[in-house]
Amino acid sequence: MSESLSTQKLDYNSDTYRDSFSRINGIVIEGEQEAYDNFISLAELLPEFSKELMKLGKMEQGHRKSFEACGKNLNVIPDLEMAKYFFADLRQLFQTAATTSKIATCLLIQSLVIESFAIAAYHNYIPVADNFARKITQSVVKDEYHHLNFGILWLKQHFQEIKAELETANRQILPIILRMLNQVESDVKVLGMNKLELIEEFMVHYGESLHQIGFKTTEILRLSSQALTA
Repeated sequence: MSESLSTQKLDYNSDTYRDSFSRINGIVIEGEQEAYDNFISLAELLPEFSKELMKLGKMEQGHRKSFEACGKNLNVIPDLEMAKYFFADLRQLFQTAATTSKIATCLLIQSLVIESFAIAAYHNYIPVADNFARKITQSVVKDEYHHLNFGILWLKQHFQEIKAELETANRQILPIILRMLNQVESDVKVLGMNKLELIEEFMVHYGESLHQIGFKTTEILRLSSQALTA
């Protein structure tokens, strides 16, 4: 299969590309680490699912190592310090929810928001990635659907009792996600991706997940509207 026109225009070895890649690669690596930490916390909150959640966490560790290899392939050192700052607000929100045993909020953050975010980002990156990173990302994105499904199943089962909690959490989380994307808009563009397309795909995956757990279409539109104008 021939490479896309946008891919042909990218110079993966240029200083500009490698500079932006160092930040995006750092974010992806740290994102997988955050996911691992979150699944370990969830395993403590949901001991009856501990084995499955630990398994999902280990998958995230494997993803981290894979994306570290992507950076090494381009001889790029990931900017992990910037990445830790990038996830700070979302990390704090998850940790606060975990401390207060708000399992629904924790699952919304990790299994719906973060996984939908990852799926959207990886899907948009694959067409413009270098050959090495493309193959790795294609493999990783398949796993993310399994992580998304765990949260959907649990939240669907407990939907009526946790609906109000999810609505509150949604209003807190989505503005954070949009701020995160705005922070890396220029770097995303250098890598050949489109921020608006990424947001659109994220909202599609996230909205579908909300629908599967029990929200009606009108409710999903309201939740999105409230969050985006917060």
